[in-house]
Amino acid sequence: MAQNRLLTLLSDFGLSDVYVGVMKGVIARINPTLTIVDITHEIPPQNIAAGRFCLMNAYPYFPDGTVHVAVVDPGVGSHRRAIAVQLSNCFLVGPDNGLFSGVLSHAQAIIAAVELTNTDYWRTTQPSTTFHGRDIFAPVGAHLAGGVPLEKLGRTIDPSTLVQLPIPECTQTEAGIIGCIQYIDKFGNLITNIPGILVKEKTWTVAAAGISIPSDTSYSNSQVGVPLALVSSGGWVEIAINSGNAHTKLQLNWGDAVQVMVN
Repeated sequence: MAQNRLLTLLSDFGLSDVYVGVMKGVIARINPTLTIVDITHEIPPQNIAAGRFCLMNAYPYFPDGTVHVAVVDPGVGSHRRAIAVQLSNCFLVGPDNGLFSGVLSHAQAIIAAVELTNTDYWRTTQPSTTFHGRDIFAPVGAHLAGGVPLEKLGRTIDPSTLVQLPIPECTQTEAGIIGCIQYIDKFGNLITNIPGILVKEKTWTVAAAGISIPSDTSYSNSQVGVPLALVSSGGWVEIAINSGNAHTKLQLNWGDAVQVMVN
C-alpha cells in the first residue's frame, strides 16, 4: 500500500461557515488516516492574487510530495478547468484560474498536468455548481494523497496552457526598482513584488504614497506609528508601521505602485 502524502488546504472560505469542515469530512471518508494542514482559509473573498501569493510563499516549507488543494474560485460552475498538476516536489489541485501561477513560476519542473475529468474520483458525478471544493477538489486531493497516480484523474493537458495570473513584474531603472503592492497581510503590512535580494547590503528607501520611507532591519527599530521599509520573512520588500497599520494609514492598496530608491 502506498504511503500517504501530506495534504494541505487553502481557501477563501473563512471559518465561520461549514465549508472547510465539510471538505475535511469528505477527505476523511475517503482516507481518514491522512494528515491535513490548513495553510489559511482567510484569503479575501474571490481574491485569486492573494491566494496565489500565500500558496507561493507557503509551499516551499512542506515535505516533497505534499498535495496542495487550493480553492479560491470565483469562476466555479463556469467553463474554467478543474486541474491537478504534478511538480518535481509537490502536487497542486484546484481551479485553473491563475491560483497556481506563483508556484509554477518557481517550480523546478512540471512533470504533468491533467484536467479532472474522471468522475470516479469525485464525490459525486453531479457536482454542485457552487462548491467544487467539496465535490471535486477535496476528494481528488484525498485520492492523490493516498497514492492514486495523477494520470488516472483525468485527461492530460499541456502545462503551457495553464492560466497565468497577470501579476506585474518589478523593473530595474537607473534610480532603483519600480514595483507594486502584491499582498496585504492581516497586520496591514504592504508586501511588494520587489525581491529583497535586490536591496541586500545596500542603502535604500521606498517612495510610495507621496512620501519617502526609510529602510531598516526590523519593526522595532522604527518609532511607533512611523512608516518603515524592510525585507519581509518571505523575502520581499515590505512597507510597515511599527505597532500600526500601513494599509489604512498610507491608503495604499493591491497593485499600487512603489519605487525603491537605491543610494
